Amino acid sequence: MSSLPAQKSSSAALPAYTDGPRLLGDVGGTNARFALEYAPGRFDAVQTLHGGDYAEFAMAVEAYLAANAHPPIRHAAIAMANPVQGDWIKMTNHDWAFSIRDTRRRLALETLLIVNDFTALSMSLPHLPPSDFVQVGGGAAQKEAVIGLVGPGTGLGVGGLIPDKGRWIALGSEGGHASFSPADEREVALLAYCWRKYAHVSAERLVSGPGMETVYLALGELRQAGAVAPLSTAEIVEHALKRNDPLCRETLDCFCGLLGTVASNVALTLGALGGVYLGGGVLQHLGDYFAASPFRKRFENKGRFEAYLQRIPTFMIVAQYPAFAGASAILSEHLASGSRDAIPFVHKASAQA
Repeated sequence: MSSLPAQKSSSAALPAYTDGPRLLGDVGGTNARFALEYAPGRFDAVQTLHGGDYAEFAMAVEAYLAANAHPPIRHAAIAMANPVQGDWIKMTNHDWAFSIRDTRRRLALETLLIVNDFTALSMSLPHLPPSDFVQVGGGAAQKEAVIGLVGPGTGLGVGGLIPDKGRWIALGSEGGHASFSPADEREVALLAYCWRKYAHVSAERLVSGPGMETVYLALGELRQAGAVAPLSTAEIVEHALKRNDPLCRETLDCFCGLLGTVASNVALTLGALGGVYLGGGVLQHLGDYFAASPFRKRFENKGRFEAYLQRIPTFMIVAQYPAFAGASAILSEHLASGSRDAIPFVHKASAQA
């Protein structure tokens, strides 16, 4: 089994669930992270598996459960980097495909919720403490206002939260696949580079982990009048932060500017006066650099709406397991309601199915 070491939670302040621990998951294009939640917000046995080591999603779940002793598990919620429409799941950035209903039966679960990862991340925001966010520019967030969410990882996630009479409704979105919009001549060159391979160039093609690698190759060809040897996202970030490779530094600066464009487009589209939150795996490795990067300047660079965007705060999510908190909230609401229609933005497979 390929994984990071399992981690134990030290939180035991809230009483345990009376129906046993709940299985939570956060599945991306590269890794699948699982945890057992014994009480609200108490995530035990957190373990990350490499998705490529398992031919099927259910096999990864079975491997995790076999490696971690636990009482019987009745309910599970899995956040997945993929659209969720109906019973059949076919991952966009991975080769897993499965029926939710059949997987629920195979795993002997009463409840299995599969939700979009950014739906889960969106739903985590009301449940995380202020210490799990770092503000990067802007003013104060308006209370009871729409919130936007953007996050580059293996793909580019986009989501939102809409306030509704004391609760929040997560807005499901595949906004990462909206068309890439260049903002200067350099970015026009990036678009032309991508057009040689793709008929449609989405924002995700450039604003994601794999996208950063594409930006590096395109800028290398532009600056050096020829192809450069590819580097991984981690290598680009390492060299850029050490300032020992000008092309890597330009790549990272360019990437953060592109992210600023995406985030501001989301802010304008949603009217996100409650702020725009930034998640995803890529930003976790940028540290203090990100606050001084071109991100915020580009975010505000919207001509007649510059003043509007200057007031909107942007926040980096620095929580360790935010998707677990969101998946947990969705599962708890589902179980408390007892209704299939209680959470219209997620698909459910229950024991009655």
